[in-house]
Amino acid sequence: MQVAVLTFDGFNELDSFVAAAILNRLRPQGWTAHITAPTDTVTSLNGVTVDRQQPLGFVEEADAVLIGSGYRTREIAADPAILAQLRLDPTRHLIAAQCSGTLLLAKLGLIGDLPACTDLTSKPWVVEAGVTVIDAPFAAHGNVATAGGCLAAPYLAAWMIARGGSPDLAREALHYVAPVGEKDRFVEHALSVIGAQP
Repeated sequence: MQVAVLTFDGFNELDSFVAAAILNRLRPQGWTAHITAPTDTVTSLNGVTVDRQQPLGFVEEADAVLIGSGYRTREIAADPAILAQLRLDPTRHLIAAQCSGTLLLAKLGLIGDLPACTDLTSKPWVVEAGVTVIDAPFAAHGNVATAGGCLAAPYLAAWMIARGGSPDLAREALHYVAPVGEKDRFVEHALSVIGAQP
């Protein structure tokens, strides 16, 4: 399973890096999450600059796409050239978006009037785009999932693993990253949020 973690200038490190790290726990099973960006380097909202691992066109060959958030998402959502490169298809991709990433899904017509999640800052923009935003950390409809809040990244990663692999694989990946002394509680809670109890 090849995953494109869409990462644009102004990105939130928690969204991109936490999800990518959890997904990459499955490298032995053939999974790889790639920081995927339109430029050779991208700089986070806190000034961390990283090299992309894949160009934006990688979404065409990826099995799954995860869109993080960032302070420039509204600009990106208004850029027809960028949107034209994001040919996402829920019949062949698992697609997940976090916080303002939900706005990109809305602009791409991948949510419609289905209930979706986003963060509190992005909510007015997502609502303006015609999406019904619910007060929840996670929602999924078929192969499309949304989450709200920076620390919801493990939910999206676990959902992607459960859907593209198995709930048991999701359990293992979450168990590894969960806080010591809270592992079982953390894992059970996350799996219950995404509805993936084996």
